[in-house]
Amino acid sequence: MRAHLPDVADRTVAAIIAEVPSYEGALTGGMGEIIGNAVQLALGGFLSLAGGRRGADPGTPTAPAMEGAYQLGRGEARNGRSTDALLSAYRIGARVAWREMSARAVAAGIPAERLAGFAELVFAYIDELSAASVAGHTDELATTGRVRERLLERLAADLLDGAPTEHVQEAADRAEWTPPTTLTAVIVPEAQARSVRGALPGVVLQAVDRSDMSDDATLLLVPDAHGRRRAGLLASLTARGCIAGPARPWLQVRASYDRALRAHADGLSGDTEDHLTRLVLTADPEALADLRARALAPLADLRPAVAEKLADTLRSWLLHHGRREDVAAALFVHPQTVRYRMNQLRDLYGDSLDDPDTVLELTIALSV
Repeated sequence: MRAHLPDVADRTVAAIIAEVPSYEGALTGGMGEIIGNAVQLALGGFLSLAGGRRGADPGTPTAPAMEGAYQLGRGEARNGRSTDALLSAYRIGARVAWREMSARAVAAGIPAERLAGFAELVFAYIDELSAASVAGHTDELATTGRVRERLLERLAADLLDGAPTEHVQEAADRAEWTPPTTLTAVIVPEAQARSVRGALPGVVLQAVDRSDMSDDATLLLVPDAHGRRRAGLLASLTARGCIAGPARPWLQVRASYDRALRAHADGLSGDTEDHLTRLVLTADPEALADLRARALAPLADLRPAVAEKLADTLRSWLLHHGRREDVAAALFVHPQTVRYRMNQLRDLYGDSLDDPDTVLELTIALSV
């Protein structure tokens, strides 16, 4: 039987090419030679097993046959194929090998009961090869996935840390990531990261180990969530406690992250576009505090309760452009109360309440 292995291997490869459509044209030339050698190795391993030399010695032909099957599975994964075609090839190979080898066995005078055991051994052996290939396929996918995930994480870090454009583009190439038109930074609670990422389209980048962000949150960089697509992004974030920065050209995503980070620090959620006024006003907290102190200085010597009522009245007066009835309705007081309070404020501020610069300072100071 061993003497006829090359011929059996050729017949097996020919049958696989003829009966497995996805291998048509793939097993010719150098690849066909590799597969032919793998088939011979598998058959040789089987004959060693059938000859009673199983044992635990890794030097027997059985060990390299299993390794060959494992590597075939990894090769299928690298070529982007499932194990379906390979497992079909094993079944076809078992059939052809059994037909050829059983004919040799009969010609050699092997008894029927021995031949039946031989058949059982053939298909048990094919099961072992199949399992080894499935394991190789699974391991390759897992390894490839982990490697690419690390490359994508490195790309996210380069984008956020201001790496040179050429370096970032090379990182994108290494990760096999096609740059989008825009990226949007989204800060997500750590517990929600997996489900949010799974709900978003495209290859979403995830930044890890950011020292400028709290441990209970993670950062996602979402491709092409601009224009009409932004509504879909925001719908995915509803009620999840996320905050989405603006869409920016992909190389400028740091600007989106900075805004989202500030909004997150302020306890905001949803769309940063809905919080622009607050974000602008709180961009420099110390400057805002100084402005408030200066603008509200005339109220500083009043009792806190009185100062608070006058400040509320002044805020509403500014927002309603001095319309007394509207101010009264907003504060749930009588218009005469508004008149009384505004007289108090004019006594404190004098003519400066008619000065545009003072009005601007008071509007900003009373806005947050």
